[in-house]
Amino acid sequence: MIFESVASYNRGMTDRRHFIKTAAGLGASLSLFTNLKVRAQEGPAPRRPLILCSRGEEWAEKVLRPGWNVFEKGGDILDAVEESARVTELDPEDQSVGYGGLPNEEGVVQLDACFMDGRTHNCGSVAALEMIKTPSSVARLVMERTDHIHLVGEGARKFARAHGFKEENLLTDKSRKMWLRWKENLSDKDDWFPPKDGNYDLEKRPTGTINILALDSKGDLAGCTTTSGLFGKLPGRIGDSPIIGAGLYVDNEVGAAGATGRGEEILRTCGSFFVVEQMRAGKSPREACEALCHRIVKINGGPEKVNFTDKIVAINKNGEAGCFAIQGRKDKPPKAAVISEAGIQIIEGGYLIEAG
Repeated sequence: MIFESVASYNRGMTDRRHFIKTAAGLGASLSLFTNLKVRAQEGPAPRRPLILCSRGEEWAEKVLRPGWNVFEKGGDILDAVEESARVTELDPEDQSVGYGGLPNEEGVVQLDACFMDGRTHNCGSVAALEMIKTPSSVARLVMERTDHIHLVGEGARKFARAHGFKEENLLTDKSRKMWLRWKENLSDKDDWFPPKDGNYDLEKRPTGTINILALDSKGDLAGCTTTSGLFGKLPGRIGDSPIIGAGLYVDNEVGAAGATGRGEEILRTCGSFFVVEQMRAGKSPREACEALCHRIVKINGGPEKVNFTDKIVAINKNGEAGCFAIQGRKDKPPKAAVISEAGIQIIEGGYLIEAG
């Protein structure tokens, strides 16, 4: 088949992607969508636009402002989400995503990210991506320029390189020293000596992820989740962050949700999809996030068996936002940040288990 122009080719690809990614679930959802619209009309006046970041006060202004600037200039919701997501990816001082992220067992930084457009249910993700600072941008390109959803490892890197992304060593000196310290303390039966001060807690393996969820003035929704994953993970390990329905899910008729923390638990429960469906059934964003936390604790055998945490964030079509975590402290409850025409607000969530 010969296309008359690149533009017509792209339109053909877009139509094909839209059909593939949306047709499968359309029929089963129609009656639910009708019920939701009635509830939305009966609820409070929508607060639009807004952007949510899963980080609290320390990153709120820095992360949210670039995305909000896109909205103020009349830009598209996907651009707003991407601008906010890239902030931490490009910041070497943040060791949870992108450049300077936490390396795997072998000292290699492997990044995961996903992107979802609630208007079309189009989505894209990359996993185990090496040498590219901004996996969120690559995930968006997978969504917009292919009829695939996931690209992994070397394939994801080649795709990024084909689109002009620069390859760079993502391991900063700060992250390298942190990895080396962890490596030296793995065992007392290998040839690695412990650090001079001898102080290291092997149980506290840092995790880091950021969720960006957005609602624009037209009521459209989109989101992104990006991470460097579990510190010291086995090479090739993929957590929940790049998996649609786990680390991120967006439904334009309902809302959006994202997760951070122990990814395996979010994967086992289809976490973000579960939260959105709880909101579809009538729960507020906070109540829906809490419901997932209860479910995770239950399938793990109860609070006494849980030695990890997950934090869930969500927004709904009305512009309401909420968060909830499995573990927390009275002096340090889970938080998220939201920016809207009212400025930046910190949302304080609840938790189930008092952290030690």
